[in-house]
Amino acid sequence: MSTSKAWTADFADRAARRAAEPDPDWSRGCKLHSAVARSLQKFQVGESGDGAHLIVKADAAGDPDYEAAVRLFVAEEQNHARMLAALLRAAGVPTVDRHWSDSIFVQLRRLMGLRLELMILTVAEVIALRYYRALADGGGDALLAEVSHRILDDERRHVPFQCCRLSTGFAHTPAQVRAAIRRTWRALALAVAVVVAFDHGPALRVLGVTRRVFVADTMRLFDNAAAQAFGTAGRTGLTTTTMSFAVVPSLYPHRSKRDSRRTT
Repeated sequence: MSTSKAWTADFADRAARRAAEPDPDWSRGCKLHSAVARSLQKFQVGESGDGAHLIVKADAAGDPDYEAAVRLFVAEEQNHARMLAALLRAAGVPTVDRHWSDSIFVQLRRLMGLRLELMILTVAEVIALRYYRALADGGGDALLAEVSHRILDDERRHVPFQCCRLSTGFAHTPAQVRAAIRRTWRALALAVAVVVAFDHGPALRVLGVTRRVFVADTMRLFDNAAAQAFGTAGRTGLTTTTMSFAVVPSLYPHRSKRDSRRTT
C-alpha cells in the first residue's frame, strides 16, 4: 500500500470511529476563565477554514489518494472548529468571525504552492499540540479537558501527515538547499511561536504555562517534526502507525485513558 493510500485509510478509519462516537455532553456546561475564553475564540477561528485552496493544490499534485486524504484532514479540522464552537456555547461565550493572526496565516498560505503551504500548516499544527495540551492539563474543567483530548488525538496524526508529504517533496532537493530551507523554516516557526505566546499569554498563565515554556516546548515539537520532514519517512513507506506519536514523546508522558486506548 502506498503512503498516500495508508493515510487515506487512516483518516477514513478515524472518520468512521468519530461518527460512531457520541459528542461530549454539552449540556453539563463549561466554566472558562475569561482569558481562556478569549484565547479559545481565536483558535476556533483558525480551525474553521474550508480548506478549499489546500484541496485545489492537493488535486493539482496528481495523486488522487493524497487528495482524498487532504479532504479527510480538512474535515477533521472543521470538526475541531465545530467542537470548539459548541464548547464556547456551553460556557456562554460567543464565537468571533475573524482574528488578525488567522487572516495573516490564510493569506500566506494562499500565496504559496503546496509544499510551502504544508510547511506553514505544520507550524500551526505543532503550536496546536502544545496549546491543547495546556488546555487539557490546566483548564480546570472536565468538558474543556475532554474536547482538548479529542482534538489532540487528531493533531498527533496531523503533524506526521504533513511531514510525510514534505519528506517526499524534499526527496530530491540538494542537501545545501535543504539545510537553508530548514533553517529558514525554523526561524519562521520560532517567530510564530513567540507571537502566539504573547498574544495568548494571559490564557497560558491561567493554564500554568509561562510564555518561555510554551515557546521552548513548541520548538522541541517543531524540531522533531522538521527531522521527519527532511528525513526519509515519506520515501521508505513509514506510515501512520509508526509515525503517529513520533513528534511528541517527551511532552506527553502522561496520556489520558482515552489517549492510551487510541494507541493500543
